[in-house]
Amino acid sequence: MDEACRVDHVVILVDDLAAAVEGYRKLGFTVVPGGRHEAWGTHNALIGLADGSYLELIAFDDRPADPAQRGRKEARFDALRTDGRSPVECRVMGWGSPAEGLVDFALLPPAIEKDLARAVEHGLVIDGPLPGARKRTDGQDVRWQLGIPSTYDVPFLCGDVTDRSLRVPAGKAAEHANGVSGIDRITVAVGDLDASAMRYRALLGDLPVEVDFRWPETRAVAFRIGTVTVALVAPVGVSSPVRDVLARRGEGPMGLDLRCTRQDLVGPLALVPAHGAEIGLVRAVV
Repeated sequence: MDEACRVDHVVILVDDLAAAVEGYRKLGFTVVPGGRHEAWGTHNALIGLADGSYLELIAFDDRPADPAQRGRKEARFDALRTDGRSPVECRVMGWGSPAEGLVDFALLPPAIEKDLARAVEHGLVIDGPLPGARKRTDGQDVRWQLGIPSTYDVPFLCGDVTDRSLRVPAGKAAEHANGVSGIDRITVAVGDLDASAMRYRALLGDLPVEVDFRWPETRAVAFRIGTVTVALVAPVGVSSPVRDVLARRGEGPMGLDLRCTRQDLVGPLALVPAHGAEIGLVRAVV
């Protein structure tokens, strides 16, 4: 392909959207209203970033309040698929299963139909293009197309139909008091490192790769997708922290590092105002 996919956005599940907006503003982020996904029973708020990506805070109108009823995204996905629900509904409804925190991320494809055809040709199980939409708080309809893989270790594709400026906050909305400017790294928990790496190559072709040993008792490999490092980590020992994440939440993003121009704020964000999202600020190279 002439252009390459890049990271579009990261999805953060929250129980109470208003409380999450307040929490992230206290952490120094500029948070703007998103809108409603009527088909999914969800509503969101957005944190635009200067690198063109964004963070999506998403809440469900109705999901289990009892933590004992929550669990891995895959269980909900598989149950809905058995009921004959659409791939988009299966993917999104799965987000509502675990506790608050990071649940998914998306790539922006340069040409979604062409990119999906290539991925299928190389063996990836992925559906699309499929429609997605939300109504902004100002009444504006925003539409996009989706590519939905069958597993959460692989990001979904999200390509704009309406103008991208209607979906993604930019300008002053992407400036933050905490100095955050973009996504540096996404750490993804996977059950089978080799299988997941093959899926990424099927989706994205020959990516720059490096072995990554950041986590104890894991096997890991890191890909560069545009300016972002995506590190896949799989447990190899009974005490691996990745094993616990997989048991509680399922596959998908377990850590997010954001570039920050303020040296005094470099380090992990507090989990309570971040609503369970494991986010760290790292020094931006200027």
